[in-house]
Amino acid sequence: MQQVSENHATTSNTLIKAFMQTIQEAVVIEDHKLELILATMLARGHVLLEDIPGIGKTMVAKAIAKSMRASFKRVQCTPDLLPSDITGSAIFNQREQTFDFVAGPLFANLVLVDEINRASPRTQSSLLEAMAEGQVTTDGTTRNLPNPFFIIATQNPIEMAGTFPLPEAQLDRFLVMLDLGYPEYMDEVTILEREERDNPLENVEAVLDMQDIINLQNQTRDVAVVRPLKEYIVNINTATRTHADVVLGISPRGGVALQRCAQALALIRGRSFVTPDDIKSAVYAVGTHRILTRDRKPDTAKQVISDVLSNIRVPVE
Repeated sequence: MQQVSENHATTSNTLIKAFMQTIQEAVVIEDHKLELILATMLARGHVLLEDIPGIGKTMVAKAIAKSMRASFKRVQCTPDLLPSDITGSAIFNQREQTFDFVAGPLFANLVLVDEINRASPRTQSSLLEAMAEGQVTTDGTTRNLPNPFFIIATQNPIEMAGTFPLPEAQLDRFLVMLDLGYPEYMDEVTILEREERDNPLENVEAVLDMQDIINLQNQTRDVAVVRPLKEYIVNINTATRTHADVVLGISPRGGVALQRCAQALALIRGRSFVTPDDIKSAVYAVGTHRILTRDRKPDTAKQVISDVLSNIRVPVE
């Protein structure tokens, strides 16, 4: 595979910086967390935002969509939501005496699946094929989804009554899982200033088109990962599986996700190669939701990763 050149990496970094700046003019979000969301998109993955209402999860999704001339659809999940409500279904055309397929909201470049844990397991599972293969199958016919295709799903970790927690197999389909957290004091003042008279999203102008995103995704795959860093990722995975507090550690698919996220972060940061810092920056978001601890607490999973990183030798050039 031909590796991405330094010139290409620098050009891509300039484009990505403009993209991030445009998004942050509309929403308040930490640089690192925005980097991870964009890295997920460039790695052709999907992101799960787990946080309380009012933090800005929907605003972030809308700002990203408006910044890149993407088709955007939103699915508000409820217990009575059916798989066909999001994938689409065949409607009988009386005039033509035929069944015409009417596409559901999944047929968009960026799809916000709001409160995914309020959908039934049957509806949740209908997302698996779309997330893993970029296609949906209805009435025996397989249809490709738009390219690029990116899902931002959200869930509220506080109000759990009437919800259906995502099983480990489906959590594993999300390349990263993040919480946005409360903004800093001055950031919250900035939010009030922006919202005083106008909706900040109304002033967002697109700086990327879909071909730009596809080019960046292709360049991400060409970012070099040397053999010692691949071994570093495997050592991290293996250590999570043998940790005393862990029932289920990071799988090989989780290792692939970590490598791809690190490649995307390197490109975002203007490099044509991955460093150990890229892996460390990605491992919490990529690994925490893939680790099942004995007490089933996310904070314990984060502590496991912290323990693992402190005990594994970091490769040096």
